Amino acid sequence: MQPHKIVSEKEWLAARKDLLAKEKEFTRARDALSAERRALPWVKVKKPYVFDTPQGAKTLAELFAGKSQLIIYHFMLGPGWDEGCPSCSYLADHFDGATIHLANRDTAFVVVSRAPLAEIQTFKKRMGWHFPWVSSFGSDFNFDYKVSFSKEELAKGKIYYNYDSVEDPAYQNDELPGASVFYDAHGTVFQTYSAYARGLDILVGTYNMLDLTPKGRDEDELPWTMAWVRHHDKYEDSAKSQSCCGAEHRKDDAA
Repeated sequence: MQPHKIVSEKEWLAARKDLLAKEKEFTRARDALSAERRALPWVKVKKPYVFDTPQGAKTLAELFAGKSQLIIYHFMLGPGWDEGCPSCSYLADHFDGATIHLANRDTAFVVVSRAPLAEIQTFKKRMGWHFPWVSSFGSDFNFDYKVSFSKEELAKGKIYYNYDSVEDPAYQNDELPGASVFYDAHGTVFQTYSAYARGLDILVGTYNMLDLTPKGRDEDELPWTMAWVRHHDKYEDSAKSQSCCGAEHRKDDAA
């Protein structure tokens, strides 16, 4: 942590008000960016995606559960994995508290992974989560939304992720994280938004809280961001993080 000047309360207040002006500028810029996000054009979802859920097979439209908006988090848990990605799990620890509030703003929330449903349910039970989590196993869904990659794609040493061709070895995984948003217009489903890499930061309440502290995220000396993250039932483990995913992005990675 950088050294800090110790000042009088009057000097601190002046510095704080200078920063407040910048914070307000940032807030207005964020509001404007959010408005641009909402104004993006939409694309019609043409494929008849079907997911395996605890209630049986459901289409993408049925995941809306009567709401007009749907947020999907693409969680890194591939077929045969022993456990989900620690960094995705870090994000998922924030989901349960949000679902009831989202539902009261006409928005459904569902997590999707490519692992079979039984494997998802085993890991979900271990972590104590309650949010809806379904399987896209056997579907093109994860591949079409650029969060799952075939052996052939990986063999080329380059994948298409976060709207660009990526050669960085940190991203050469068969599963990567993302979030996609959909709108149901009277039975016709549209994709309105998708985000990857640091575009997912906004979902991490813990990061936003750490950004208020003197040390901040305190990741500058780590080999990669989120290297410190563990499953919440493993923080007593002194071993190095087992993090596995592209959510652990380079510090200069754009959203």
